[in-house]
Amino acid sequence: MKFKDYFKIAVVAFVFYLCINYWKNVANAVGLIISATMPIAVGGVIAYFVNILMSFYERHYFSKSNKKIVKKTRRTVCMTGAFLTIIAIVSLIVRIVIPQFVSCLQLLFKSLPSALSFLINKLNEFNLVTDNIGEVLAGIDWSSKIDQMAKILTSGVGDVMSIALKTLTGVFSGIISGFLSIVFAIYILAAKDRLKTQFVRLFDHYLSEKWQTRIFYVLKVLDDCFHRYITGQCTEAVVLGVLCTLGMWIIGIPYAPMIGALVGFTALIPVAGAYIGAFVGAIMLLTVAPIKSLVFLIFILILQQLEGNLIYPRVVGNSIGLPAIWVLAAVTIGGGVLGILGMLLSVPIAAAVYRILRDDINGKNPFGVKQ
Repeated sequence: MKFKDYFKIAVVAFVFYLCINYWKNVANAVGLIISATMPIAVGGVIAYFVNILMSFYERHYFSKSNKKIVKKTRRTVCMTGAFLTIIAIVSLIVRIVIPQFVSCLQLLFKSLPSALSFLINKLNEFNLVTDNIGEVLAGIDWSSKIDQMAKILTSGVGDVMSIALKTLTGVFSGIISGFLSIVFAIYILAAKDRLKTQFVRLFDHYLSEKWQTRIFYVLKVLDDCFHRYITGQCTEAVVLGVLCTLGMWIIGIPYAPMIGALVGFTALIPVAGAYIGAFVGAIMLLTVAPIKSLVFLIFILILQQLEGNLIYPRVVGNSIGLPAIWVLAAVTIGGGVLGILGMLLSVPIAAAVYRILRDDINGKNPFGVKQ
């Protein structure tokens, strides 16, 4: 071994020693760095998602034209169109879901006292509670109690000014961070070709050809898996939401647009997403039509079977090339580690790892390195 090899080992050992003995300070420093760079990271994620739609528009924006004005405006027009498309979709979902959701909650709070009274009467009728407990429960003014609970929830407890100040500070900080993330995403999208060239030159200068080949291969597989997964999952969510809305209209179940949009939106979460939307939709229907709620649950179970066996394998499963058992395993592990974010990220990451290992085991030597 050469001197520089011993020097590298010594540096790594010293850094490792510092991390162990000063773990609290290191953790605080890492947390501060993550907090400071979060707008940049979020901006990169936004840019990646928007770039999928922007690239589609760029391929179809006067693709056969060689005019100078077309080439100069292609990036700006397509990026603006991608952002406007995403804003329009989110605004449409919010406009459909939020008003009906609020009215449903109002109806739920309004009908809750009578539902509690009905439940207590039934419990007394079948002698499921003792007489003393039944009398106490029946004597409670549930309407006033619910009003008191609502006032507590809306007014809060403790120092109202302190809570309001903290909330205002958090909201303002979130707005600033979100604005910086969007600005950074715009800069990335506007200069993505130049950034790619700069990174290639940086890797070419500091890394050997072998390591460049390995890194570029892994990045290519990750990009392909994430791209296929995002487009497939969005397509599947739209199809499921439309089918749910049409089916509810045909059967005559209320809140069809709202619940259909909700089921389609939550279907972006793999495996369990549509069931989450279906559960929330059933709770909403329970406030106006309990029988319709049961019919809706039966309908959504049938629709999920058709979607899981016919739509999802064709649209998403085949596109990422990951067997169903590993999709379920990835979602379970990812959800346990990072919650909903883990569910969203685990499937394409698992698909990329699966593809790399499969190619390596099959002797395709995916890294392009001579053995």
